[in-house]
Amino acid sequence: MKHLALRTGVRWKISIAIAAVGALIAVALSLVVHNAARVSMLDNARDTQVVRLQFALRLFESKKQQQQQPQLGSKVNDPSLPRELRRRAAENRISTLVVEHANGIPDVWAAAPLSDGDVLSLHSRYGSSASVLQDLDRALIIGSVSVVLGGSALGVLIGGQLSRRLRKAAAAATKVAQGGTDVRVQAAIGGLVRDETDELARAVDAMTDTLQERVEAERRVTADIAHELRTPVTGLLTAAELLPPGRPTELVRNRAQALRTLVEDVLEVARLDSASERAELQEIALGEFVSRRVTIMAPDAQVRVVHESWVNTDPRRLERILGNLLGNAAKHGGTPVEVTVEGRVVRVRDHGPGFPDTLLREGPSRFRTGSSDRAGVGHGLGLTIASGQARVLGARLTFRNAAPEGAKETGGAIAVLWLPEHAPTNTGSFHTLTRPS
Repeated sequence: MKHLALRTGVRWKISIAIAAVGALIAVALSLVVHNAARVSMLDNARDTQVVRLQFALRLFESKKQQQQQPQLGSKVNDPSLPRELRRRAAENRISTLVVEHANGIPDVWAAAPLSDGDVLSLHSRYGSSASVLQDLDRALIIGSVSVVLGGSALGVLIGGQLSRRLRKAAAAATKVAQGGTDVRVQAAIGGLVRDETDELARAVDAMTDTLQERVEAERRVTADIAHELRTPVTGLLTAAELLPPGRPTELVRNRAQALRTLVEDVLEVARLDSASERAELQEIALGEFVSRRVTIMAPDAQVRVVHESWVNTDPRRLERILGNLLGNAAKHGGTPVEVTVEGRVVRVRDHGPGFPDTLLREGPSRFRTGSSDRAGVGHGLGLTIASGQARVLGARLTFRNAAPEGAKETGGAIAVLWLPEHAPTNTGSFHTLTRPS
């Protein structure tokens, strides 16, 4: 079972983390401040109540002979006096007690024993303390919300900076993966701040340099081997021509010619990989050019020019691309082979088993055909060379199958060559295309 993945950016993750931490700290501090303020206020109320009771006690004792009533709201033997205070007064102690109510306004009691065994008590309701606590709670809530919002904004700023650096690094790495060997991730992210992103960029740049050196070394080795094979293969072909006629001689000549073709293809791939190839441009009528070349290279192919267009391109390289696409269709596809020219777009379609899934996902790969690659024969260099020549022309070569994915019958393979409006010059730059009047 596939797990659903929720994609969120680093910016929002950092913002949420800072907001959550800020909220926890704000709640914890608010609870501490609230409880500390409440305890302090109740302690002050207890002390105040004791002072008032002692003052009322002195007044009552001094005027007891005159049978004066208790002063300052105090009472003798108050029937509503809590039992706990009665017990403490019996122990000859002055004590206080706070009684909580559902409305949040506490009652503060104070009681003291009299000389005749009675109990003098003082009872006050501290509504002012509840209002003060409510104002304090309101201030704490406002402060907590401000802290959370401020932390979120700070998280967005910090996360945004980190996210931008990571996106720049990802974009640079993508360019490197697409063949931009001169791109460096560390230079792309820039900035004055040095963090883990720079370490990642340095690691990616080091890996890119190492891979580039290995690829270049492999390319040189391949080119050197193919170049060294040229002379003995040429000698083998010459020697094969001297053999007497017969079936064995014909087999030797065919294999020697196939070996020579392979060596030349390997050399061509090496030149294309070195990025030293430059197009020699001419302005041609694309439909007419394709029709003439296809008629020569694949007489059985069907050519249809939907819309003629003048293009500035290298005819030799364009012919090489057409030849490889037609050869691939003839070797691995099925008849009929259809070539369509529409403006600057050339389509080559066969009616065979279609391109393998690996080629559709990853593109052409040299020396890899596999059993699923149509007939499962060949060296895998034809489409690789076609793609390389298309890059030299500044064109785009795409591959797809005619039938939708999952169908039992593919309906054939389609290779599409998209020639650019502004083709690269022989110096590698681009110029404005002009047509003759």
